[in-house]
Amino acid sequence: MNTIYIVEDDSEIREMEAYALKSSGFDVNAFDCGKGLDEAVKTCVPDLIILDIMLPGEDGLSILRRLRAQDATKSVPVIMITAKGSEIEKVKGLDAGADDYIAKPFGILEFISRVKALLRRAGTLKADSEEQTSLSLGGVCIDMGKRIVTADGGNVELTYKEYELLKLLMSQPGLVYSRQQILEKIWGIDFKMDTRTVDMHIKTLRQKLGEQGSIIQTVRNVGYKAQ
Repeated sequence: MNTIYIVEDDSEIREMEAYALKSSGFDVNAFDCGKGLDEAVKTCVPDLIILDIMLPGEDGLSILRRLRAQDATKSVPVIMITAKGSEIEKVKGLDAGADDYIAKPFGILEFISRVKALLRRAGTLKADSEEQTSLSLGGVCIDMGKRIVTADGGNVELTYKEYELLKLLMSQPGLVYSRQQILEKIWGIDFKMDTRTVDMHIKTLRQKLGEQGSIIQTVRNVGYKAQ
């Protein structure tokens, strides 16, 4: 299992990132400043670090330069995350030694994909952190390599968002997602839209799956789950 450290002072974003990574098979430790990271590295050097630029006290760029100057961490892959999306901020991060850069707001599925892609490039992605190649629930199957969905053996044509929504629900059978959680995971952490958008996508998805649409269940006053 790959070990990933997160340094993010915003508790909501830190918890969201940690939950997403843990759900994807990673061992995660999260800190609100560089001091916690420093102590953790003394005990265990991670496989990857998620580092926010805007931090209280020592900022992310300073932490990154220090990591690159130490033998133990100079080769650890680092993804910089910041609310700033300007080209100059990206250049500063990459020049300081970052391996990748993600600007807020970002979609959680892209976030996980970027983490895994960087670990693959580094040659350190472990088998138990690899995504499943397929999902199956009831009569619905998803071939994630080919992005093909079938219901009762017949192909189902889905839009990008419908596919990602179905994949999200089927990847954690029985887990209930609120409408807001679905918006954050599929559309992005700061995506502002009426939660009825989720209801409309669920309705269309059920229709396209036909009889197998029943695997998507409504949890009253909460949200949806696949069962």
